[in-house]
Amino acid sequence: MAEKKRLVVIGAGMVAQRLVEALDARGATDGWDIDVFGEESRPPYDRVALTSFFSDRDPDDLLLGDPGLWHRPGIRLHRHVPVTAIDRGARTVEAKGRTFGYDALVLATGSYATVPPVDGADVPGAFVYRTVDDVAELRAWVEERRRRLGRTVRGAVIGGGLLGLEAAGALTALGAQTTVVEFADWLMPLQVDRAGGESLRRLIEQLDVTVRTSTATSGLRPGRDGRVTRMQFADGEKMPVDVVVFATGVRPRDELAREAGLDVHERGGVFADEACRTSDPDVYAIGEVAHVAGRVWGLVGPGYDMAEVVVDRLLGGEATFEGTDRSTKLKLLGVDVSSFGDAFAATQGSLEVVYADPVAGVYKKLVMSDDASTLLGGMLVGDASSYASLRPLVGRPLGADPTAWLLPEGVEPPSGSSLPDEANVCSCHNVTAGGIRCAVDEEGCTDVGAVKTCTKAGTGCGSCVPLVKRLVETQLVEAGIEVSSALCEHFEHSRAQLFDIVRVSGITTFTELIDKHGSGRGCDICRPVVASILASLGQGHVLDGENSALQDTNDHVMANLQKDGTYSVVPRIPGGEVTPDGLIAIGQVASDFGLYTKITGGQRIDLFGARIEQLPSIWARLVDAGFESGHAYGKAVRTVKSCVGQTWCRYGVQDSVGLAVALELRYRGLRSPHKIKLGVSGCARECAEARSKDVGIIATEEGWNLYVGGNGGFTPRHAQLFAEDLSTDELVRAIDRFLMYYVRTADRLQRTAPWLESVEGGIEEVRRVVLEDGLGIGADLDVAMAAHADAYEDEWAATLADDEKLRKFASFVNAPETADPDLVYVEERGQRRPASEEESAVLIAGGTLPIRREGAPA
Repeated sequence: MAEKKRLVVIGAGMVAQRLVEALDARGATDGWDIDVFGEESRPPYDRVALTSFFSDRDPDDLLLGDPGLWHRPGIRLHRHVPVTAIDRGARTVEAKGRTFGYDALVLATGSYATVPPVDGADVPGAFVYRTVDDVAELRAWVEERRRRLGRTVRGAVIGGGLLGLEAAGALTALGAQTTVVEFADWLMPLQVDRAGGESLRRLIEQLDVTVRTSTATSGLRPGRDGRVTRMQFADGEKMPVDVVVFATGVRPRDELAREAGLDVHERGGVFADEACRTSDPDVYAIGEVAHVAGRVWGLVGPGYDMAEVVVDRLLGGEATFEGTDRSTKLKLLGVDVSSFGDAFAATQGSLEVVYADPVAGVYKKLVMSDDASTLLGGMLVGDASSYASLRPLVGRPLGADPTAWLLPEGVEPPSGSSLPDEANVCSCHNVTAGGIRCAVDEEGCTDVGAVKTCTKAGTGCGSCVPLVKRLVETQLVEAGIEVSSALCEHFEHSRAQLFDIVRVSGITTFTELIDKHGSGRGCDICRPVVASILASLGQGHVLDGENSALQDTNDHVMANLQKDGTYSVVPRIPGGEVTPDGLIAIGQVASDFGLYTKITGGQRIDLFGARIEQLPSIWARLVDAGFESGHAYGKAVRTVKSCVGQTWCRYGVQDSVGLAVALELRYRGLRSPHKIKLGVSGCARECAEARSKDVGIIATEEGWNLYVGGNGGFTPRHAQLFAEDLSTDELVRAIDRFLMYYVRTADRLQRTAPWLESVEGGIEEVRRVVLEDGLGIGADLDVAMAAHADAYEDEWAATLADDEKLRKFASFVNAPETADPDLVYVEERGQRRPASEEESAVLIAGGTLPIRREGAPA
C-alpha cells in the first residue's frame, strides 16, 4: 500500500469541521492522515448560536456534526493544543513541544475579537464576545455582580452590529439592564440602511434594551474595588455600568502565517488564490483568516465553500472559489433581520421598492433592475418570512409585482417548479434547486429528512428548510408520487390523526393500535410517539405492560441518560419554591449517593451520576421527603419558572410564585409532542424570562398578559402576545385550551413555535380556537385538561410501590447490585465528575490524577 499523506489543520472551528467532514465523506482518509489542532478544550461548536448557551447552559448542545467523526481511523483532534510555529522548509508545525510533519497544511485559524483603543479597556468587568469561554466568563461575572450588588446589573455593549446585538441578547438573557452603544448613525450599518436600522432600533427598544447611536466611547472607569463602574463618552456624558462587552468587529488570526513568511494583506488576512492556496503551494487558507477573491469573508457560508474547494484540490480536483452568496438571516433579540444580494442598491439604475410599518416594527425593501423586473437584492427587518423564497430569485425575474412581496397579505411563495435548477437554495452548503430535485428523482429521497441527509441542505442555519420542503413536495407531485403526512412506514396517519384515533376509539395499547390502523411491528419513530399519545390520554403508567418497551431511552428508566452511562435525577420544585427542609433533604441524598449537583435554568436541582440500580433508592428518599418526578426525562411539561412577585419584590404587581406553583401542579405530567416550559413574571421587568417560554405570563396592574410560542435552544424564539389583562380564571382556561390543542394537533417533536407557524392561519387561528371557541371544541378541551389534572399520579411513587417495575432497574441481570466498573470519576470544585478519556488513562505528563473507580473505597 502507498504511504499515507499527512494533512495538518490549524484551527478547530466551524470551517475546520466542514473540511474534515467533507474529506471523510469522500473517503479521503484512505489516503490521508488528518491532524486537527484547536486552542479550545472543546470539539468544534456552533459560534453562531452562542447566545443559546444562556438558555440551555450546556455547551455540548452547541457541538457540531457527528461526535464520532473525531474517533474515526486516520482523524485526530488535538484539543487545547495550539500550534506555536510553522516551519515551511521542513514542512512541520510545533505544538506543545512536539513536532508534526505535513504534506499539506490548512490554516483555519479564524479571527479574534477586536478591542478599540478605549482608555481603560482592560479594566475588570470588560469582556469580548467570541468563544464559549468568553460567554461563560461573562455569565459568571454578571451573576456574581448581581449577588454582590443586590440589584439588577447594568450592562453595556460597545458595537451595534451583528456581534453587538448578539451580545446584547446575551446580557438581556442574563437579566441585565442593557444599553447598546453604536458609533454609526444606526444599528447594523453593514447589513441594513438607515430606515432599516431605525426600524430595528424601535423593535429592540420595545424589549427594554436602550440604544445609543452616533455615540463614541472614550473610556471606562473603575470604582474603588477596581471593577468597571462608569463609561465615558466623547461628548463628555457618563453612564454607570457594571459590565461592558466589546463587540466592535473581528480581525483575522494571521500571526502564524506572518511569522512563517506567508504573504499577508496589510489590513489582515492570508492571501490565497482561487484554489485557496497561499503563497506556499503546500499551504491553504480557509474561513475568516483567508483573503481570497479580493476580500476577507466574515461569514461562515463562504468559509464552508472554501473548505469544499480545498477538499477537492487535495483529492486532485480543480474546484475554485470565486466569491459566494453573502446573504444573512438572523434572529437578534428575537427580531428577524435579513439581507441578500445588492441590499444597498449599488447597481447603476437600480430601483428600490420599500414597505414600512413603524407601528408593527416592519421594514422591507426590494432592490430591482431599472425595468422593475429582475430582483437584485433586498433587506427585511421585523418580518423575514419571505427570505427563503426571495433569496434564490436574486438575479432572476421576480414574476410578480414587487409590492406584492412586501405587503402584509403578501403573495403565495413560488412553487418548487418555478425555480431554475441553478438557483441557490442552501447557501450554507451551496445546494441548488437542481441538487434538491436530483436527490428526489435520482437518489430516491421522498421526504425532507432524506434530502437533508443526501445533500446537507437545511442542516446549516436552517433558514432554507421551508423552501426545501416545497421543492421536495413539488418534485414528488410532478413525479406522480403522493405527498404523505404519514408518521412512518408503519402508520399512514399523522401524529394528530393517531391521537384522534386513540382518543375516540379508547384504544389502550400499541399492539391494538397497530393491528387495527397500522402494519408491521413498529419502529423507533412510531413506538415512542404512540407511547406519548397513550400517556397524554391517561392510558396507564409509562412502565405498565408493553408501554415499557415503547419508551425512549430516558422514559424507559424515568431519568436522563448521561455521557458516561449514568443518569440524572430531577425532583419537581413547583415554581422554584422550596423549603429549607426540602433543600436539606436533596442535599443529603446527593451527599449519601455521591451525586454531582447543579441548579438548572428551570429553578430546579439536577443530581448527576446516579447508576441505574441506585435510582429506586434515591427516589424512595426523595418521595419520603415530599418530592415527586420532575419529568425532566420526558416530552412533557417540565417547569414553571417564576420570580418572587409581589410577595417580596417592591416592583411586583401580582403573586407570580402562587400562580406558578398552581400552574405547575395543574399541568405536571402532561405528555406532549415536545417538552413544554412555562414562566410567570410578577411585573414587566420580566425576571422569569417568560417570553422565552412555550407559555409565558407577565403580570399587569389589571391581571395577566399571556404569551405563547417562545423557546430557547438552537433556534430561539420570542413568545408572541396572545391575550391581555386576563383574570386568573380566564388565564388558566386559555392555557388549558392552548396546551390541549397543541397536544392534540402538533406533529412529532414539534415545539409550540413551529406548531403555531404550521397551523393554517397561524397564531390568529389558534387565538380564535382558544379564546373565541371558533371550532366549538372549547368545552371538550376544558374537560380533557380537567381529566388530566384529576388523574395525575406521580410516576416514581407508583413505581416504588410495584415490584415488577422495580425489577427493570439493574446494571447486570445476574448481579443487580453490582456497580459498573468502567465508571471513573475525578474531583473538581468539591464535586465528582466523569473522567475524560485522557484522565481515565491516569498517566498525564508523568503524574497521576486523583481518580476513583465506581464501587472502590473513597
